[in-house]
Amino acid sequence: MTSPERTEHLVLPGVLTADQATATVRGILAVQRDDGALPWFRGHHLDPWDHTEAAMALDAAGEHAAAERAYDWLARHQNPDGSWYAAYADGDPHDVTDRGRETNFCAYLAVGVWHHYLTTGDEAFLDRMWPAVLAAVEFVLALQQPGGQIGWKREDDGTPVTDALLTGSSSIHQALRCALAIAEQRDEPQPDWELAAGALAHAIRRHPERFLDKDRYSMDWYYPVLGGALTGAEAKSRIEESWDRFVVPGLGVRCVDPNPWVTGGESAELALALWVLGESDRALEILQSIQHLRDPASGLYWTGYVFDDKAIWPEELTTWTAGSLLLAVAALGGDEATCAVFSGEHLPRGLDPDCCEPPEQSPQ
Repeated sequence: MTSPERTEHLVLPGVLTADQATATVRGILAVQRDDGALPWFRGHHLDPWDHTEAAMALDAAGEHAAAERAYDWLARHQNPDGSWYAAYADGDPHDVTDRGRETNFCAYLAVGVWHHYLTTGDEAFLDRMWPAVLAAVEFVLALQQPGGQIGWKREDDGTPVTDALLTGSSSIHQALRCALAIAEQRDEPQPDWELAAGALAHAIRRHPERFLDKDRYSMDWYYPVLGGALTGAEAKSRIEESWDRFVVPGLGVRCVDPNPWVTGGESAELALALWVLGESDRALEILQSIQHLRDPASGLYWTGYVFDDKAIWPEELTTWTAGSLLLAVAALGGDEATCAVFSGEHLPRGLDPDCCEPPEQSPQ
């Protein structure tokens, strides 16, 4: 059982004490169902991306058995085409509330599986999860467009939605690199995935017109950095350009500009992106600024805060908000697996994203 001794590596001044870290981990565990499902909170829905984010946080906290149960839930309930549905009521696989199949939701399994392997060294787990990762990536890449971007979902009847989201495609870029690392570890090279990752990175870096215009959303601002498609000076420039639009000093990061609403998940993810850029001091400041969202009773975090009205909104304590904060803390604290997954330093890059335009493809 999680204890302050086991969470000492998650201590971060002004963010978490060992006792607080323990409470946060226990808060996530309290929401997890016996079958491994991690809904947003009990009585709400589960989506595969946030389920994976919470599982990664459990691994970062040393709760490997609980994280493995979460990944086994995904493997058991994967659709025949390699996808998952977008929402399951309270994590009940038989009660689907959104039958769309979103590509970035499906791809993220690879990030979680690689992270779990790096934390545990469990080759048997990697072997067991490989078929699910393989099927998920193939589902996702069937929606890659001629310009490299990824269509964002299939409808329940199989109709592809070819419009691409920058945030989603950036997350898929990270997932493809983790999937390639898994394939490399298993000595099962996937050259088509390498080409797909390079084409996707090229679209993200050089062709913003290939994505729906969601410039008002902070995730579109930092996700190309967090997902590893933008690096170095380009990444730093992107963060600086919109810093004042989205960062509210002392409160966190706006979800949508110009709405007076800061959210814990976006704030923690920006902190991770800043850490990737080597800006740990600013990352720490962002994490310190959202401690007003912490619920002392549960150890979890409120989704957001409307600062004009000085009101918590919505009134929900989500596993993925707590999970994103724990992952950011783990990265700043030097947790090897978390650092490896988010820095991308040792992940395969695929085709050089700036070497050429991707080859023409037939629309799926």
